[in-house]
Amino acid sequence: MTLQRIIVTGGAGFIGSAVCRHLLGDVGVQVCNVDKLTYAASPAALAPVADNPNYRFEQIDICDGDAMAALFKSFQPQAIIHLAAESHVDRSIGGPGVFIQTNIVGTHTLLETTRAYLADADDHIRDAFRLLHVSTDEVFGSLDPSGYFLETTAYDPSSPYSASKAAADHLVTAWHRTYGLPALISNCSNNLGPYQFPEKLVPLMVLNAMEGKPLPVYGDGSNIRDWLYVDDHARALHTILTKGRIGQTYNIGARSERSNLQVVEAICDCVDGLDAGPGSRRALITYVDDRPGHDQRYGIDPTKIETELGWRAQETFESGLEKTIRWYFDNRAWWQPIRDGTYGGERLGAAGSS
Repeated sequence: MTLQRIIVTGGAGFIGSAVCRHLLGDVGVQVCNVDKLTYAASPAALAPVADNPNYRFEQIDICDGDAMAALFKSFQPQAIIHLAAESHVDRSIGGPGVFIQTNIVGTHTLLETTRAYLADADDHIRDAFRLLHVSTDEVFGSLDPSGYFLETTAYDPSSPYSASKAAADHLVTAWHRTYGLPALISNCSNNLGPYQFPEKLVPLMVLNAMEGKPLPVYGDGSNIRDWLYVDDHARALHTILTKGRIGQTYNIGARSERSNLQVVEAICDCVDGLDAGPGSRRALITYVDDRPGHDQRYGIDPTKIETELGWRAQETFESGLEKTIRWYFDNRAWWQPIRDGTYGGERLGAAGSS
């Protein structure tokens, strides 16, 4: 299927910018990036494609239905990849309201804007149109020590963030079933890669290790996450958009489970290898009180997308982590202003925070 005009919501974010770079640099389609430009957005992440004649940027809040309707009318999209969301679990604990507004109300606004657009669209747009809603494995809650998340796994979210994403998933499913909206859903594992805002585990630990600062690990570090390199995720999303079956959900993962402590130790070892210090960075690891509602384990079974659509992750955890760490070493000019201003590495989401 050929889709030439694609709206990417949240395209200035970590994953969204990778999707824009892939669509413009590797696929060669027209992309309209719709982003509110919140604290975690990075226009610099789009510098490689900013001058591409097929790239258009619109600073719009997806909750603004009038602005979104005007954009649809002018751009005439053939598809949407919906990534715009507040995404940091720790921030959702201290301030859940913005997660409800953006992730739920914003998704509802986008669905209704899309429905109105398709009602008036030409047949060639309506017949080919697709909306891919990008979600997370966190909607499924915590896994037992064995087994994996399947597309049929029951939802059991634990945090305000995951609850807001679960609600958005259900809205997309309902709009497909009730109104026939041509929608698909993806649920992915934790991403790592360049341009990730340094409140998240990997960049926070990389930068702290580089600077010789403490590496705070929640609880005993035994919580397990499944890891996916962001460029692999971008490829998967385009694959689902163009090859996936309408109304279906696809889990995206790289079969790369690691405990949080294993991730931090791997970061320490890689940073040591790139910048030898007076001793191992592992000595910087400290254990802090766990966060509320911290799920024990996530693990994705990506068999469906692998067998049905032919996608597979190209990066292992080790290769993706090394690429990520080398990028942070080489791009201090990107992250240093963030550390000095927007976010200096302080703890977020502690019990009782507000």
